[in-house]
Amino acid sequence: MKRRASRVTRSKPKLRPVSLRTTSSPTRPVAISVGSAVQIFAANERINQILIENLDPSVWTAKAASSKPPGATRNTSIRPIAAIFTHMHNVRCKWIRLTAPHLKVPPQLSRAHCTPQQASSALAESAARCTEMLTDALCGDGRVKKFLRDAWARPWPAGPEMLCYMLAHEAHHRGQICMLSHQLGFPLSGKVTSDMWNWERLWKESGSPLGSARDY
Repeated sequence: MKRRASRVTRSKPKLRPVSLRTTSSPTRPVAISVGSAVQIFAANERINQILIENLDPSVWTAKAASSKPPGATRNTSIRPIAAIFTHMHNVRCKWIRLTAPHLKVPPQLSRAHCTPQQASSALAESAARCTEMLTDALCGDGRVKKFLRDAWARPWPAGPEMLCYMLAHEAHHRGQICMLSHQLGFPLSGKVTSDMWNWERLWKESGSPLGSARDY
């Protein structure tokens, strides 16, 4: 009589939670210097400027075809690129007004009449105010104690989280702009996208020595 081969049952490995704390300082949250935060946001702004400089003029106010997401009852209108850049600047103005009222708030842009040149100039100005806001928030002098991203939102303690939110917001909209330009028939060239990811150059143009990005 043949013996059946016994089936070997293997227990599933237990998944261990990943800790976000540093190994060198397990009980202290990760900190960021004021200089690093300023350079990071300056690099972020340089990417915005590269994008404006290299977009085909014909896509600035062009409207992509409306889409109807799954489950939606009506088509969703898509903002033109000019309106997205206008939104990015105007939201910065809101952050500054709510979080650092002691700073001069830049004038807002009109999404209906904004030109690439106006957007470039306005974003440069609001970026300068945002770096001042970050400096006041991270230097610990008490001028900026909380970050308010909107009037309805719960305030956050001033810290690296506000910088993360600001960067994520702008990266999200840059992705929309790149996608819209492609859909409108004017995809960005490989050189432009490479420049947007050339962090050694971005860091250098933002005031950091070449190669210092490895320290962050």
